[in-house]
Amino acid sequence: MLEIIKSGGWLMLPILLCSVAVIAICVERLWTLNPRRIAPRTLLGEVWSWLKNNQIDAEKLRELRDSSPLGRIFASGLSNSRHGRDVMKDSIEETASQVVHELERFLGALGTIAAVAPLIGLLGTVLGMIQVFTAIMLEGTGNAGVLAGGISQALITTAAGLTVAIPALMAHRYFQRRVDTIVVTMEQEAVKLVDALHSDRRIEG
Repeated sequence: MLEIIKSGGWLMLPILLCSVAVIAICVERLWTLNPRRIAPRTLLGEVWSWLKNNQIDAEKLRELRDSSPLGRIFASGLSNSRHGRDVMKDSIEETASQVVHELERFLGALGTIAAVAPLIGLLGTVLGMIQVFTAIMLEGTGNAGVLAGGISQALITTAAGLTVAIPALMAHRYFQRRVDTIVVTMEQEAVKLVDALHSDRRIEG
């Protein structure tokens, strides 16, 4: 394996760094984007219980804010609920935009790696072919070793770039879909909270 990496030339280094970055981002996002930690299903019922028992105070809001990203959104809305439905919704939307931005952390880098890795491999292909044609121009077609080295470099870097890019693209799509699903869940829970406080509807669950 080490010999294959060496034969790919210096462009194998950025490709290897991209592969390490992809693995690190995937592990971190798998740990972070846990729906049960971000938007606990029991949180809305717990908050509603606090409201019915008039237990909402600064300490409860602080506890709620620190509990989860959905808790931050609820705490922001509850802090402004006395100012009316529209103000409460605006505060929820503002906090939700910050939460979504945090959920999408590193996904841009993952998408960039998926786009750049094949280009790095393509650059390796071009450099390898330049090496081949330069060898042909200087030594003719008799030196098979030099020709094979250039072609090998071209093929290895292309294959390495695609090997990094394909999983990176799949991971990017997967995590983006997971974020979208979590966001929809948080929106539904937030709407239920707003409706419960500013209408006669009752929260179930």
